[in-house]
Amino acid sequence: MYPPTQRKPPLGGAGAPADPSLSPTLSSAVDLETDEHPVRAPVILLPLQQEDEAEPRYKWATKLTATEAAGPNARLRVRTRLTVARWPGNIDAASRVADKLVDNAFRHAKPFGSGQGWIELRLTLEPKTDAVLIEVDDPLPEFADFEAATTAEPEGSPPGLWWVRHYQGTLSWDVRKDDVDTVVGKTVRALIPITEGEAA
Repeated sequence: MYPPTQRKPPLGGAGAPADPSLSPTLSSAVDLETDEHPVRAPVILLPLQQEDEAEPRYKWATKLTATEAAGPNARLRVRTRLTVARWPGNIDAASRVADKLVDNAFRHAKPFGSGQGWIELRLTLEPKTDAVLIEVDDPLPEFADFEAATTAEPEGSPPGLWWVRHYQGTLSWDVRKDDVDTVVGKTVRALIPITEGEAA
C-alpha cells in the first residue's frame, strides 16, 4: 500500500516510459481531437409534404366510345370503380351523374378523334373530403347557356345536369389545354360530396 503522499510508479519500474498501448482510451481521445474523418456527407433537409399536396387515395380514367350507350356505360363503370374504392358516399348518385355528364357531351358537344370517336371520363377521390370528382372531356371549347343549364328549375322530366344540383353537388367547367397551352376542348366537372348521414 502506497502512502497518500506518494504516486504509484508506472509499470516497468520507476522512470520507465509509459506504453501507449496500455491507454487505448486516452489514445482514441487524442485522435478524435486532432484528426478529422476523411469522409464527409452533406445533410439535406427535405420539406414536409403540405396537407394540400396530399395525393388522392383513388384515381381512374377511361375513354368511352361516343355512342348512345356512352352514358349507361359510364354509369356501370363508375358504379364498379367506386365500389372497388370503397367510397362511403352515394354510389348510385355519383354513377348517375357520370351517366348524365357523358350523355350531355355526346349529345351537345362532339367526340375526340375521327369517325365514331370517344369521350374521356375521370374519377378522383379528393384527399381532404373524400368527395368524388367526376370529369368529362370533349373537344368543344364552349359551353353554351351554362348558367341556365345549371340553375333552371325543371319542367317535366329533369335535364341531365339538374341531377348534379339534386345530389348537392357542384358543377363547373373550364377550357382544356395541351402541353403547349393550346385550347383543345373543355372539361366539365361535377363534385359530389359525402353527406353527413353517409359519413356516419
